[in-house]
Amino acid sequence: MKRTAGAHSARDINALLALLDEAYNKPAWHGPNLRGSLRGLRAAQVVRRPAPGRKNIWEIAIHAAYWKYAVLRRISGQKRGSFPLKGSNWFPRDNADEPAWKADLELLDRIHAELRAAVARLAPELLETKPRGSKHSYRRLIQGAALHDVYHAGQIQTLKRLLRE
Repeated sequence: MKRTAGAHSARDINALLALLDEAYNKPAWHGPNLRGSLRGLRAAQVVRRPAPGRKNIWEIAIHAAYWKYAVLRRISGQKRGSFPLKGSNWFPRDNADEPAWKADLELLDRIHAELRAAVARLAPELLETKPRGSKHSYRRLIQGAALHDVYHAGQIQTLKRLLRE
C-alpha cells in the first residue's frame, strides 16, 4: 500500500523511537552510543580536561541531558526552567565526586526515558508540524536529539583516548 505525502503512522513514531534508542543505549552499527561511551567511567576520569578551558566528559554528559530535556520540553509543552539542575546548556563539573557522577548519570537516563515516553505518546500526524515556539518540526527535533547523542558519543570516545595518553 502506497502512502500519500503527509500520511504518518505509528511506524513513523516507532522508527523515531528506534533512532533515539540506538543513539543512546541500544546496539548500534557505528560503535558505542552515548550511554555506551560512558560505561565504566569513574568520577576521577570524567573530570579530567584535555586542556585548560575545554569541556570534560562529565560536562558533555550533562549537556546531553539538558538538550534531551530541551526537546522533551518542546514536545510536552513543559515550562522553561524545569530542568532539575540550575542553569542551562553547560554545567561545570570539576570535583571527582563518585556519588554525584552516578546521580548525574541517573539524571541522563531519566531524561532519556522521559523523552522516549513523550515521543511514544506523540500523535503521528503532528510529526511535520512545529511545536509552539519552535523553528523545527517534531520529527526534526527528535532526530536532532538522536544525532546530538551520537555526536557527543564520538567526542567522548576521542576524549577517552586522549586522556589515556
